[in-house]
Amino acid sequence: MNKINSYGTGLVAGLAVFFGLMVGAIIMLVSGFNPVTGYVSLVQSALGSSLNIGEVLRSMTPLILTAAGFLVAQSAGFFNIGLAGQVWVGWIASTWFVLVNQSMTPWLSIPLAVIIGALAGALMGALPGWLRAQFGASEVITTIMLNYIALYGGNAFVQGLPKKLMTTTDMTVTLPTEDSLRWDFLANLTGGSRLNIGFIIAIVALVAIWFIMKRTTLGFEIRAVGLNPDAARYAGMSAKRTAVTAMTISGLLAGLAGATEGLGTYLNIFSQTGAPQVGYDGMAVALLASGSFLGIFFAALLFSILSVGGLGMPLASGVPTELVSVVTASIIFFIGANYLIRLILVKIDEDDAKQKAKKLAGPQKKGRNDKKVEKEAE
Repeated sequence: MNKINSYGTGLVAGLAVFFGLMVGAIIMLVSGFNPVTGYVSLVQSALGSSLNIGEVLRSMTPLILTAAGFLVAQSAGFFNIGLAGQVWVGWIASTWFVLVNQSMTPWLSIPLAVIIGALAGALMGALPGWLRAQFGASEVITTIMLNYIALYGGNAFVQGLPKKLMTTTDMTVTLPTEDSLRWDFLANLTGGSRLNIGFIIAIVALVAIWFIMKRTTLGFEIRAVGLNPDAARYAGMSAKRTAVTAMTISGLLAGLAGATEGLGTYLNIFSQTGAPQVGYDGMAVALLASGSFLGIFFAALLFSILSVGGLGMPLASGVPTELVSVVTASIIFFIGANYLIRLILVKIDEDDAKQKAKKLAGPQKKGRNDKKVEKEAE
């Protein structure tokens, strides 16, 4: 068991990505496509121009924030499946604030809107944390249910906005660029992409959360409660307070992701048929990162390349974009089955050790045989 757990998470995550890509390649071959051409077209579509690179970085923004939020909750021993709902309320709250305050100077309205979006997500995260702390309610169930409440309650809110703010019954007017997180410098730098200040916010937030979790008393308490609640309680830490705090921080980061989506990517609000996918994708990014904040950045980069590059695959190679979902699902499968990957690594190491032992034993055995022949000759 100790041998199985001795392999680094980075190695296991790397192999999970490799196996996921191999599954995609096999499916391409079976379907009559060339996997080399398919993956080359994917990379070229994602990184072949400054516009696409900008879109990759833009796509990373909510993934970094939601993954960091999931990791904070996971460190405390909670599984926050409500990230999608928290993203949606953050999106609505931040964009609505700017829509109704367009007379306010952007230097004031945009920071306030981002804060309001983050606080909306924090409230949505604090509620299941409080229910868990006070009543022992499973955060898995409560966050799933809150996703539906946020989705349909948010849609009703959007559809009930004043007509002057709406273009259709399901969509608000588009915010002007100056009342958003868009920055002409970033757009010009990346060929007119939707890359915005949200990416900078995400990087700063990731570093800040890393510092809080690794270098502060609060972070130590969150990790201690996650590892052993009884021992943490014996040491004088409040498991209930820590539960609410961790889920609040998790929701805050998701709400911040929603604000970057509304104010940076789409510049409006529109009714959703389902909770925003970035919430669920952020969970996948966090699982691939395997508890590493630096890993979140690279996992988000990988998922963004797959997402943006997958859009160009049908035109360049004929491979359907659905294959990207298969590859992504396969990667997550192998991350979930990391015990199997570790078991394979143990088997490989044991086989190598046996081969080395045989090579060392060969000359020794030969020497003993030579001595035996010499004695018989005498």
